[in-house]
Amino acid sequence: MSRTLFIGLDGATFTVLDHLTSNVNPAGVAMPCLKRLMEQGVRAKLRSTIPAISPPAWVSIMTGRYPSAHGVFDFLRGEESGEDVYFTLYDARDVRTETIWSIASRLGRTVSCNNFLMTAPPCWPIDGSIVPGFVPAKWLKRNVSPPGLFDRLKEITDFDPKTLAWDFELESQAMDFLDQDQLEHWLEHHLRREEQWFRIAEKILIEDDPDLMAVVFDGTDKIQHQGWVFLDPNAPADLLNSAWAQRMQHMCRQFFMNLDKFIARLVALAGPESQVFIASDHGFTGSKEILRINSFLHGKGYLAWRNADESAAGERRRRSWFADLDWTKTVAYCRTPSSNGITIRVAANPGDPGIPKHQYETFRDRLIADLREFSDDKGIRVISEIHKREDIFAGSAMSDAPDLTLVLRDSGFVSIANVRPVLEDRPMVGTHDPLGIFIAAGPGIAQGREVGLRSIVDVAPTLLYSLGLPVPRDFDGEVPEGFFTEDHVEKNPICIGAPTGPVRTGTVQSDEMSEADKDKMMKQLQLLGYAEEG
Repeated sequence: MSRTLFIGLDGATFTVLDHLTSNVNPAGVAMPCLKRLMEQGVRAKLRSTIPAISPPAWVSIMTGRYPSAHGVFDFLRGEESGEDVYFTLYDARDVRTETIWSIASRLGRTVSCNNFLMTAPPCWPIDGSIVPGFVPAKWLKRNVSPPGLFDRLKEITDFDPKTLAWDFELESQAMDFLDQDQLEHWLEHHLRREEQWFRIAEKILIEDDPDLMAVVFDGTDKIQHQGWVFLDPNAPADLLNSAWAQRMQHMCRQFFMNLDKFIARLVALAGPESQVFIASDHGFTGSKEILRINSFLHGKGYLAWRNADESAAGERRRRSWFADLDWTKTVAYCRTPSSNGITIRVAANPGDPGIPKHQYETFRDRLIADLREFSDDKGIRVISEIHKREDIFAGSAMSDAPDLTLVLRDSGFVSIANVRPVLEDRPMVGTHDPLGIFIAAGPGIAQGREVGLRSIVDVAPTLLYSLGLPVPRDFDGEVPEGFFTEDHVEKNPICIGAPTGPVRTGTVQSDEMSEADKDKMMKQLQLLGYAEEG
């Protein structure tokens, strides 16, 4: 049995990677290892979840299931209670379906999972290790599994948990745009941080020799959010004329050059008999406009803003993680920018705030019609797709999904702020595109082939098949046709096995993160455009 190496590149897109691996690039080939893997292997565009954001997408990669089954829809989940909505950060305990780390472990394979979202606190019994992503530095040690691993990691030269985890103090310095000095500092920080994750993966790969080695490099996402204009090969030339812009372009390129060296080292350590897979949770593109969806809903009479209140409670509401609304008059609203979703308030009992249950379908159809009619000053629609939750989230977790999910024409996130105008142009920023990447190389993998569009839920069954394991019959994804050679599939038939097991709870820390730590995480989400201050 050979090893399987899985490298996640958060937000990676062929738009950028093809440019950095091109022989005609004036600056030369920045990523020769990735170029070789694509030329000697197979590639496909990978359709993300709707919306195309990291939490549901990475959980779909880990579970082979859509959000309708695994239950993670956003960074935050909200619960209505009277005249308040309470938000909680999703974590591993919210994942309703079994992960490939647990599946592979109970079927006799060892695993190592590094820097994946929704892997803390440790909830699954696995044979191997987990170093979770998206946790503050002081919470990292207590969420690393097994417990003794963190002390081993401290043996790494220049090991720094503060750099390894998200440096919330650094990344909360700006909410919307970084100035020149901040952007340069941002890029330098993520160059260092990515190397920390590489050193961890390198150490575990050498010392523990897992059958499935998986690591996510997420600096690709963060750098593209703030530096898309420096990476987009189609960016207007006049935006790159200054000496500072050219320096930023060089730093962004240097990040991907370093990343390529990390990939090359991990591939070499995995060995020539290993199959290598690279995937992203979504792609990237540029966004040049803001749609303030709650202001739109207010204008149509669906939503009411709360009147100014100078009390302590009023100040708390204004500082909350969502728009400050009058819940007695609001019947439809958007909770978070990252959800791109609209929640319809349905009265639990006669006389409660919200619409009567029997009016739901009629009300929702009217809301959809109003959203479809919204257009710019040229009469062009701004919202390209409107999805009912039963159309994309039909499953056991559907009740937790927004009633409507919007896809904007420029793939951007909505704004929930109480600001006018409803639609406004802004400087180009990076935003998520629904099409990511899926690359495979190694023995048994087809060579020099590009296959048709694949789904993000196809990653998990592909990794299990690579490990020689059956694909659970209740997976939403499948092993992609055309990824493997006919000879390999003939010798190693794809086997459909028993359904995934129940989610079992392992050792979970009883203490919770402080409100201050949660606020720091929210500042990070605000900086990247996933959340706003009310």
